[in-house]
Amino acid sequence: MASYFDQFNIIGLLSYYFTNTSLAMMFTILVCWFLFKSDSIIPSRWQSVIEIVYEHFVEMVRDSLGPNGYKFFPFILSIFLFIASLNVLGLFPYIFSSTAHIIFTFGFSFTIIIAITVMGLLKFKLDFFSLFMPTGAPLALGPLLVIVETISHIFKAISLGVRLAANISAGHLLFAILASFGFQMIMNSYYVLSLFPILIMVFITILEIAVSLIQAYVFSLLTTIYLGDALALH
Repeated sequence: MASYFDQFNIIGLLSYYFTNTSLAMMFTILVCWFLFKSDSIIPSRWQSVIEIVYEHFVEMVRDSLGPNGYKFFPFILSIFLFIASLNVLGLFPYIFSSTAHIIFTFGFSFTIIIAITVMGLLKFKLDFFSLFMPTGAPLALGPLLVIVETISHIFKAISLGVRLAANISAGHLLFAILASFGFQMIMNSYYVLSLFPILIMVFITILEIAVSLIQAYVFSLLTTIYLGDALALH
């Protein structure tokens, strides 16, 4: 029997730099292109769902960033579609789940926070550092508050990545444990009892699909909020 953690192993394929996670991401991009390229005048049911998602993210960007934030809309929507597709496809057999790796999610979130910080510095110059000093706070608490806010800003990247990886990896581990439990019961001729873990896996599958979409939405929502905080100096 394989270890429960074998499903998270990164394996080199064509070379050391092209791994199973690289293949999974390339496959996800192709799937996104095929699923979301429809532009019929009379939309199908699937296109109608995509248009609802599109309109929701337009409203989310407008509410968080204002009318001037529409230039970030393609970035936010692309993040959601990419992560949601990675999460859902990772539930299929033999498809590697890249978002279950902390190195992938942390690298993704850390890059986003760095980009947001750089954009804030380019727009506000030294005034950007006022973000680390809350308005109306006592001046005597200034040094302590600056340290706390700086650490909080850095931990945005950590929490953004860890939240996604933890939820996805926990779901995959639960799948592996229940599948192994059901397989052992079948091998020991407990056919009736094996139905219980199998039925549980059906409900867990539905739950994990929901978690996959919710975590992608939370990631894109928090990215939008962080963009708003940095570019408007809230």
